[in-house]
Amino acid sequence: MLCEVCKNEEATVHLTQIISGKMQKVDLCEKCAKEKGVADPAGFSLADMLLGLGAADEIKTTANDEAVCPNCGFTQPDFKKTGRLGCPQCYTTFAEGLGVILKDMHKGTTHRGKIPSKMAKMQLYQNRLRELHGELQQAVQQERYEEAASLRDQISLLETQLKG
Repeated sequence: MLCEVCKNEEATVHLTQIISGKMQKVDLCEKCAKEKGVADPAGFSLADMLLGLGAADEIKTTANDEAVCPNCGFTQPDFKKTGRLGCPQCYTTFAEGLGVILKDMHKGTTHRGKIPSKMAKMQLYQNRLRELHGELQQAVQQERYEEAASLRDQISLLETQLKG
């Protein structure tokens, strides 16, 4: 990533500041960071620097700051305050003003749920195992032994796949 001031050197200083609920980011090389006085964060105003770079234009607010998510009742000021959305529907409700901010804050703009993709397959296997164990118990209780043997084999195969 190149420095946003000189556009020549690799950015090694990455600053983020939230002012009035708006997140502002700037990436600087070491030389430009020293020139802008970033060595002392207390005396540094990221907003002033962003205004000088023109990057502040990227941070947009919607015309309707008081929009409310129909699903959870979350508002855009709530998002600005917490940095999080209330539900998957919020991504659609507030999409117009959140695109740039979300891409910076998160790895994308789509809600992926609470289960990591690698774990989803394992959970499917575990759910299917529970179902098969229940069916196996019923088959044994009802003396359907051929079906029980088939279920036992399916369980064994699924457990092997789960471990491997």
